[in-house]
Amino acid sequence: MIAAVVLAAVGAFAYLQRTEPPWYARLWYPLRYATVVRGHAANYHLDPALLAAVIEAESKFNPNAHSRAGAVGLMQLTPSTAKGIALYTGGHDFRLSDLTNPELNVRYGAWYLRHLLNRYHDDERLALAAYNAGEENVDSWQRAHVGIQFHETRDYVDKVERLKKIYRRAYASQLGY
Repeated sequence: MIAAVVLAAVGAFAYLQRTEPPWYARLWYPLRYATVVRGHAANYHLDPALLAAVIEAESKFNPNAHSRAGAVGLMQLTPSTAKGIALYTGGHDFRLSDLTNPELNVRYGAWYLRHLLNRYHDDERLALAAYNAGEENVDSWQRAHVGIQFHETRDYVDKVERLKKIYRRAYASQLGY
């Protein structure tokens, strides 16, 4: 009897993992700051599911996330990148604490993601690779006519693309689809 229950539970779990219905996806991939995400996605002409996917991949929606490389906040921006964005976009005097503010962090990150999409002619995979590995690396790969050369960056791009589909399906109404 116990073996049958365990087998049924394993089967149900495997089915949910494979089919990932929206309610199940929402358990594993929460959407926080939906209004902020939707607003900045609209302002910077981004797919809101893409913006949510980048945030999930970067910080799991933790506004206080810090990386070993010094990146901070929801979209894991380095202080130097964020300061440049703040100055470029006419922002106020930049403070490190701005990066833990979800509104400012997502605004800066959305601007940067739009900048990368424009730079790489709306090639989402190249823009995501540059977000992860830096523009200089992507530019050198393009000059050499090779694909993404870092295994970690290829995995990152694939993960964000997968998450984008999950967020679009699981949060269609919250993201404005």
